[in-house]
Amino acid sequence: MKNDSLVFGIRAIIEAITSGKTIDKLFIQKGLHGDLAKELMNLVRKNNITINYVPVEKLNRLTRSNHQGAVAYTSPIDFYDLENLVMNVIESGKTPLFLILDQLSDVRNFGAIIRTAECTGVHGIIIQKKGGAPVNADTVKTSAGAVFKIPICKVDHIKDAMFYLQGSGVQIVAATEKADTTIYDTNLTIPTAIIMGSEGKGISQSVLKLVDHQAKLPMYGDIASLNVSVACGVFLYEIIRQRL
Repeated sequence: MKNDSLVFGIRAIIEAITSGKTIDKLFIQKGLHGDLAKELMNLVRKNNITINYVPVEKLNRLTRSNHQGAVAYTSPIDFYDLENLVMNVIESGKTPLFLILDQLSDVRNFGAIIRTAECTGVHGIIIQKKGGAPVNADTVKTSAGAVFKIPICKVDHIKDAMFYLQGSGVQIVAATEKADTTIYDTNLTIPTAIIMGSEGKGISQSVLKLVDHQAKLPMYGDIASLNVSVACGVFLYEIIRQRL
């Protein structure tokens, strides 16, 4: 995969971090050791960067170059602090609208969702540091540049973000076909965060247990589900309809 955000080699990654680059994904070979590796680890901990420990085969698939056991992807954007973002939105007097993506993995879906979210006035998108799609050149392209216009927050755990939003008066609504209630019977005029799940597994069960409401889209065809970016668009525009 050709990607200008790819950085490989321990020294190159150290330089990227010290020069102020935002690291979106960092892959470290399991069992990596040595003085230079120790220097990288110390820098990573100091900057609160999440490490994905992987076998060397994974790194070899990311790049054919001499990676020295370390590969990173830099982000074209800076991520926002969730608490500051929520506080600013509430203080602005607007009715908060957030989007939570639970382990969404496809970059094209991610970019399409970002584009729709920007068009519908979403105040921020919340993703987890591990397991989700990266913010890279493909994300920028499929979002039509919207990734530069909407705040994106990276959190250690989706559940912690949910607790914080609920404590701030924001209801959490899960978009899931398992719901008994449709989105059209759900009150979305109040402060709301919509959770969209991954392409294959949907929203994780542990997350579903913590939401305030579950809502689905009515389906009349033989195919039981929509593409996640399409479903997200329907949810967001129903929020606009209710709030007009």
